[in-house]
Amino acid sequence: MKKFLTAALVAASIASVSAQSQKSIDNPMTQAMLDVYAKELEANPKDADIYFRRANEYYKFNQYLRALADVDKTLEYAPAANRDLRFQAYMLRADIYQMLNKHREALADFSEALKLDSASFMALYQKANEEYELGDYAAAKADYTRLRASNPRSVEALTGLARVAVKENNLGLASEYMDGAVEMMSADSDIYIRRASVRRMQGNNTGAVEDLLMAISIDNNTRAFQELIDMANVDYPAVITGLSTSISYAPQQGMLYYIRGFIAQAHDHYAAALADYRKLIDQNMYEYAGLYNSMAQCQLALCRYPQALDNVDHAISMDGGKNGEFYATKARILYAQGKNDEALRALKDAAIKGYSSNNVHEIKALVDYAAGDFDKANDIYASMIIDQPDVMRNYIYRAWVLADGMKQQANAQTLYNRVVSMTAPDMADETVDSQAATSALSAIQSYRGFALLFSGDREGALAWADSLKRDYRDTDGHLSFVLACLYAQAAADQSVAQSEKSTLTELALKSLERALKLGYGNLYEITVADTGRVSLAPLRDDSHFNALVARYSHLFE
Repeated sequence: MKKFLTAALVAASIASVSAQSQKSIDNPMTQAMLDVYAKELEANPKDADIYFRRANEYYKFNQYLRALADVDKTLEYAPAANRDLRFQAYMLRADIYQMLNKHREALADFSEALKLDSASFMALYQKANEEYELGDYAAAKADYTRLRASNPRSVEALTGLARVAVKENNLGLASEYMDGAVEMMSADSDIYIRRASVRRMQGNNTGAVEDLLMAISIDNNTRAFQELIDMANVDYPAVITGLSTSISYAPQQGMLYYIRGFIAQAHDHYAAALADYRKLIDQNMYEYAGLYNSMAQCQLALCRYPQALDNVDHAISMDGGKNGEFYATKARILYAQGKNDEALRALKDAAIKGYSSNNVHEIKALVDYAAGDFDKANDIYASMIIDQPDVMRNYIYRAWVLADGMKQQANAQTLYNRVVSMTAPDMADETVDSQAATSALSAIQSYRGFALLFSGDREGALAWADSLKRDYRDTDGHLSFVLACLYAQAAADQSVAQSEKSTLTELALKSLERALKLGYGNLYEITVADTGRVSLAPLRDDSHFNALVARYSHLFE
């Protein structure tokens, strides 16, 4: 099953940052510096300054627990008279606690820092932020007010006061604060991002979209773009409506069409995305190889295989065959057509270009499975689990290979049990951002319900489905499609009584119709795909299913 394109990009970015951080701390220069610190501390184990410098080095490379241990030693050994070092140590430790989502500890350290330097703007600002995070809005308001008194043009203070005003349900005052901040810094893209965050808190998603687009228009602010993508995961219609409104005012701004197409593609609205990409090319706004690759991906999802191949071949030609990602797209198209030998050749071309990704590995596994080479497919998914131990679908897919391909049900059961245990509510990592941890996308990509179902706990699987419907709002059809897959697979269970089978089938069809009403347009996933049994395969012989897909054929045209 396809993930949101945005999620894939974020995951790739996180992996890249993590890899770079690990590489940096392991490079010879950094290691030599750490060795020097270690030797100096061996000679003088109470040198607070060395501990502090090494803590900063660890912090720079996201080694928070190591940094925390060293800054604790700094504060243990730093003389009370050395107020500057102690101030910096408290500020660093508070920053570390923030990164670990330990807000009470961070608040305590920012307070200690203020005792050492009562004039510190940053210490007071961060103290107010922590009070806000902990729900002490009166204290936060008082500190933001102090900030504003010391600097009437402080956008940090105004933003803080606006956020508190929203919590106090004083939405008009919140708007006044942020409008004043924007007036002071109207040429700065970041201020529009700040106002967008407050507008989202107010429930004004349309206004938030306008602000984010303004930030992008000022200087192509990448943070604003990411905020827009994140917002689309929560309220897809608001983002698309905002983009469409902006396009109506500036119909020759190619960037707006690209953003709208990118987001539509990420949310399985492929016909709409394809229309925007074509507009860019037909109107001579943009034309580059990656755009043709994106068009090919959309056409694959719409089961337009010849057109998809034409476009990806055009992308490869324009690029001079340099981009291995294009060959991966080509391989997926060929696999969808059942042309496995040609798909393997495309994957070899990707490898020749030095391109390797989890996308490539997954396609290779699918081709191997289709060819009956289950051992190779199993090995690939096993390696992917090692590389990405937190990506649950790799466990689900490997279990599928083991159970359906290799007939090793016991080993598959072990993997399903691992998914269930790893996605239990009490296993949530407190260091993960709370918004991300509780998002619908995160819940869907846990695959918990499918692991429960395929391990024999149908009741638990259906309870998972109920929780998704209860706790999350579906704005683009993806959530309803996933529910349809779960119900369809549950209905296919041989142990299900006929009456329950009929009920589950009806739930699957209703969920699919809800997805289609919301614009879910991945025809390939609806009518063809069956990877990992996370699919609608059991429904495809049902006359009601075919009639339903036909009724919404406009989504795929």
